[in-house]
Amino acid sequence: MSKTNNPSENSERKIHSIPDHYEQTVEQDIWSVFKIMGEFVDGYDKLHRIGPCVSIIGSARLNKDNPYYQQAILTAQKLTEIGFGIITGGGPGIMEAGNQGAKQGEGKSVGLCIDLPFEEAANVYVDQNYKIKFRYFFARKVMFVKYSQGFVAFPGGLGTLDEFYEALTLMQTRKIHPLPVVLFGSDYWQGLVSWMKDTMVAIGTISESDMDLFYITDDPDDAVSYIYEFYQRNRVQPNF
Repeated sequence: MSKTNNPSENSERKIHSIPDHYEQTVEQDIWSVFKIMGEFVDGYDKLHRIGPCVSIIGSARLNKDNPYYQQAILTAQKLTEIGFGIITGGGPGIMEAGNQGAKQGEGKSVGLCIDLPFEEAANVYVDQNYKIKFRYFFARKVMFVKYSQGFVAFPGGLGTLDEFYEALTLMQTRKIHPLPVVLFGSDYWQGLVSWMKDTMVAIGTISESDMDLFYITDDPDDAVSYIYEFYQRNRVQPNF
């Protein structure tokens, strides 16, 4: 069995000094504050009159032949037909499907685009007036939460999980009022949901009531009805 070195026993592993470029880094950090502020100002300016919206999140890697892509189009279209706009990350895959559905339903189609080296410009279904470019993921997530009255999470990767758990965390800690959150695709999400229940709830890292913060379905009509019925009992209001 190998022995792990104790850093205190090896003085050569200790960081002895602040790097020479520290002052330059501080100056860059200060200027980055203004870049961050600029992203918030742009987002607030373009979306402050957007009206009630639902965010559709999911993988950028699922193409038009994937059943989830087609279901995302239909879900977004049905949501716009009952009065919601659609917010996505503005990219390909499920995001593109959400924006396409918004267009087909003649609703507002928002794209919160992120500057990534491996992702192209906003998809063609994003309204030009509601296309916003972000450099910082955290600024982008603020816009998702601030202007969304609900979330529908289709199968996705780490970014989708990040956004899904962001919404749950803010509701759990009462930083925002409750929102309808839908996980679309029971086959895809069931492993995660079972782990949350059988492990997290079981050992007490979350409460059993936290499992009620989201709803699972495989049907676009059911997803839309869940959100619609939520707002028959609750009023639409700003998140913060």
